[in-house]
Amino acid sequence: MYSPLERIKNGVITENVIFVQVLAMCPTLAVTTSAINGLGMGLAATVVLIGSNIVISLLRKFIPDEIRIPAFIVVIAGFVTMLQFLLQGFVPSLYSALGLFIPLIVVNCMILGRAEAFASKNGPVLSIFDGLGQGLGFTVALLVVGAIRELLGTGKIFDYTVLPAAYEPATIMVLAPGAFLTLAILMALLNYRNAKKKNENKRITEFAGCDGNCGHCSKHKEA
Repeated sequence: MYSPLERIKNGVITENVIFVQVLAMCPTLAVTTSAINGLGMGLAATVVLIGSNIVISLLRKFIPDEIRIPAFIVVIAGFVTMLQFLLQGFVPSLYSALGLFIPLIVVNCMILGRAEAFASKNGPVLSIFDGLGQGLGFTVALLVVGAIRELLGTGKIFDYTVLPAAYEPATIMVLAPGAFLTLAILMALLNYRNAKKKNENKRITEFAGCDGNCGHCSKHKEA
């Protein structure tokens, strides 16, 4: 049985859409030239994800299986259209920065995937927390990637100068190769950490099964 906290933890850590599932790579690589762009894209996708999860969950018993994917896309497109108008009216700078990637939220595999895998099979309350967890995980990942690229590429974060004036910005970090490098290094570090933790847990498990009688241990006899 799912719980709200479990759904949030699952989205942020266990099944992080960027670092674990390796989905939604297009916006991740394209819009993370700065921390504010990454944060804006992540929050925009989170709003659409939560809204579409609620509606799809409420309508799940009325949508025939044969047309469920087109129906999901129509619901998602409705929320994306409303979000697009709101951003254009109230945050035009972010709207211009994100550009084409706002309407492309409609076909974001993270949003459509959660609609198919979770919202269409569970109630609205759990679907809200599932969308919140996945959205927060997506936002955090984009924010981290964007902050690193902006810091190394311009010496700033959120347009505030962080590194000393003597620092020579690595322009490549705000270009396409910088996105691949940043994402690859972060994923390598996370994989190394997970592998190390897995080995430590394995050693603890093996030690817990030891009865302390080393003379009868088959491993010691072989040695």
